[in-house]
Amino acid sequence: MLAQQRQAAILDRVRTAGGVRVSDLAAEFTVSDMTIRRDLDALADRGLLAKVHGGATRAHPGSTDEPGFAAKSVRQRAEKAAIAARAARLVEPGQAIGLSAGTTTAELARRLATVPRLTVVTNSVPVSEVFHRGGRPDQTVVLTGGVRTPSNALVGPVAVAALRTLHVDLLFLGVHGMGERAGFSTPNLLEAETDRALVASADRLVVPADHTKWGVVGISTIVELGAAHTVISDAGLPPDARASLAERGVELLIVEGGTE
Repeated sequence: MLAQQRQAAILDRVRTAGGVRVSDLAAEFTVSDMTIRRDLDALADRGLLAKVHGGATRAHPGSTDEPGFAAKSVRQRAEKAAIAARAARLVEPGQAIGLSAGTTTAELARRLATVPRLTVVTNSVPVSEVFHRGGRPDQTVVLTGGVRTPSNALVGPVAVAALRTLHVDLLFLGVHGMGERAGFSTPNLLEAETDRALVASADRLVVPADHTKWGVVGISTIVELGAAHTVISDAGLPPDARASLAERGVELLIVEGGTE
């Protein structure tokens, strides 16, 4: 098993159990205690967990903490891939779509890179790079300007001004958290403003978000839960989340076990 794969598995165990012991992980993965400690150091340096004596526990970020794109990209990989696959089915050739910043939307972009005659409006540098590498001459990509955030989003007045003149059929909005009180939220005030401009440009709002986003609250609300037409999540989404979305008339699409 590669170090990156082992670290992703360790992170899943921390999130599931709330904490792990070095000795247990070493036995499970058949590696030395020192190897596990290096893994925990790497994950702690990226803010994904908190090291304690003999092991590690969940990190407890505040409402303004914003992990970088690389840190977020190792989280819930199977769920994000399945969510992106389901989201891609909503897109038809010739549409104009919006893709906000986020690791799930970046995964979705990879699945849309071959869709013909697509127009993509995005404030995400990684998303724009996916389509640039694809090189389809029949696709148009509009990348807003703006100030770059730790999650590689372009935000601020320049981005908002550009978005106010654009219109898309469908917006896929990546979010930091979602819940009854805060709705869909982000830890970055400027990103919230930019995301609201993206929402205003769209005829339909789709939020692709894995179950770990439920109950997470960023400092700024983008829009309330009921503003979404569709939420795409995985089987780990708790019953109270499903009920809250249903009460607000939001279509919920659930992917099961890494596939639909």
